[in-house]
Amino acid sequence: MNSLIDEHDDTKARIGIAGLDDVLSGGLARGHLYLAEGAPGTGKTTLALQFLLEGAGRGETGLYITLSETTDELKLAARSHGWTLDGKFEIFELTPPETLLDPDQQQSLLYSSELELGETTQAIFAAVERLKPERIVLDSLSEIRLLAQSSLRYRRQILAIKHYFARQGATVLMLDDLTSEGMDKTVHSVAHGVVRLEELTPEYGAERRRLRVLKYRAQPFRGGFHDFTIRRGGVEVFPRLVSAEHHADFAHEELKSDNPALDALLGGGVERGSSCIVLGPTGAGKSLVTLQFVSSAIARGEKAAMFVFDEELGLLMRRAGAVGVDLERFRASGALAIEQVDAAELSPGEFAHRVRARVEELGAQTVVIDSLNGYQAAMPAENALLLHIHELLQFLNRRGATSFITVAQHGLVGDMKSPVDITYLADTVILLRYFEASGRVRRAMSVVKKRDGDHEDTIREYKITREGLVIGPALSDFQGVLRGVPTYTGDQAPLMGEQ
Repeated sequence: MNSLIDEHDDTKARIGIAGLDDVLSGGLARGHLYLAEGAPGTGKTTLALQFLLEGAGRGETGLYITLSETTDELKLAARSHGWTLDGKFEIFELTPPETLLDPDQQQSLLYSSELELGETTQAIFAAVERLKPERIVLDSLSEIRLLAQSSLRYRRQILAIKHYFARQGATVLMLDDLTSEGMDKTVHSVAHGVVRLEELTPEYGAERRRLRVLKYRAQPFRGGFHDFTIRRGGVEVFPRLVSAEHHADFAHEELKSDNPALDALLGGGVERGSSCIVLGPTGAGKSLVTLQFVSSAIARGEKAAMFVFDEELGLLMRRAGAVGVDLERFRASGALAIEQVDAAELSPGEFAHRVRARVEELGAQTVVIDSLNGYQAAMPAENALLLHIHELLQFLNRRGATSFITVAQHGLVGDMKSPVDITYLADTVILLRYFEASGRVRRAMSVVKKRDGDHEDTIREYKITREGLVIGPALSDFQGVLRGVPTYTGDQAPLMGEQ
């Protein structure tokens, strides 16, 4: 995939999380001090372990200094991801001396905090002197903040730690759980870079995690929020999709659906690298229209990808098979990648990452998202929906992939409403409608927009049969078909099956 990473840059210490290394333009500049902050449970410890394990894999010495978790707790966290820490790096568990826990040995003339902070710092320095590590994790700053007791003393202590580590030439990652009162920015001004991890809890569904680089001195990085997850195997980051970074050369040719009547409505087909919206009420055949283009793409020897939000895959495959489209055979041949998407468990960033992977790694040239309604349900905030869709469609267009998005409108006949209007983003819009005539519910299709080329301005009746989509002649003797209750104005109704 495209990224900001320079594979030959040895000045960066890779974190070992591909998406985060991409956000940071290759990792952490060596020899500096960094801060990863976030509330408890956001994944700081897992990220830190991956940072040290990546260093171990590259033959670099690592040291994990823990003031808040025990060695056993760290090893337990590692085992939950399938890792072993033995022989990878050293864990230095720093606990208060036993004398400090004995009331008979407590100091009366000196503040105990002065001794505790001084002893803690000296113990950290002694461990570094002994091991000479290239990568260091300090977990966590909240303990040092408590020992310092004042913001001035805390800042001086952090500065002393920074200058000491700088002389050692180590790359240091400090963790902060943000449990102090207020937003202490002391370390922000001292650190070379700051990454904040956040956890959001939607009203329904799994928690959503995201991160943001607040600061990275003298280095380019991807701004904004980036979704991430924590699964067995560690943290996985999904960099925010920036469509402007993804350009590919491709032929701007017209793609046919292999359905002559549908192609005629579209003025010959749809252009490669364009986007098409299929609008209509539930059950009108929106998915079937997209399957026409999936089948024709595979027949041309191309690959396709489908992301299904609203329907169980088994049911979709049976319905497609009933109209002559064998999705199971397409998938078995490797020509079709089809995924069931659970909107309650998937963040928009991870979904965009999946689409991107299908295009860049599989080589899919036709992409179907069925439907926008399900995609909208995956959004933590609806006001960002249009921005996400815009970047995703622009990415697909610039990669030469033709995209099809279905949108289920509210209602069945009459005044139809869409959950969100994205027709201005699409290059082509196909409109499906139910209408009543001669005592029967019928279906009508029209193309209401096509940016690149002419198209028919007629409204045609269509049927869904065992042979697939059958499109009839234009409904030239009717007025008001799109309203659902048309008025007959001719001598003989050109309706399918009644001519």
